[in-house]
Amino acid sequence: MKAVDIALQCADQVNSLVNITNGYPYTILLRQGRYSVDAKSVLGVCSLQPAMPMTLEIYSDECGRLMEELEPLLL
Repeated sequence: MKAVDIALQCADQVNSLVNITNGYPYTILLRQGRYSVDAKSVLGVCSLQPAMPMTLEIYSDECGRLMEELEPLLL
């Protein structure tokens, strides 16, 4: 598992995150405080507060390409 901090400030960034994560077969969760949602779900991601810190948890050891795509959203 790999965990990285991520910032989502607008709806375009939420859509970008969901579009990117849907291209990968492994589990990717977005965690904020005690809440955890599927990062492949627009509704789930939108249920979190954008101003608060979030952690993206990637459950795969082969996530180099994903990390490159997510670079603009990482803190």
